[in-house]
Amino acid sequence: MIIYNVTSIVEQEIKDDFLAFMQEIHIPEVMATGKFSSSNLYQLTEPENEGFTYCAQYITEKAQNLIDYREIYAPILQKDVQQKFGDKVVSFRSVLEKI
Repeated sequence: MIIYNVTSIVEQEIKDDFLAFMQEIHIPEVMATGKFSSSNLYQLTEPENEGFTYCAQYITEKAQNLIDYREIYAPILQKDVQQKFGDKVVSFRSVLEKI
């Protein structure tokens, strides 16, 4: 199992808009690519940071699905987030594999 993890640090004033966007638009668009079998959205509770920290995790069984997603779909979907929220959201990505 491969988990594509996107961690986003969000400024307080856009927290509600960001969550709505993720749940109603962004995560459904990522899932619509057909490259992931499931997704989860978490809020980081510790350690405390400035703003709010969220982790979106997308699960796939095949490494090629992640490669395809990152090459074909991610640039457009990431640009959508950047255009909507600008520098009020900072995201970084990591890949985990179940052992």
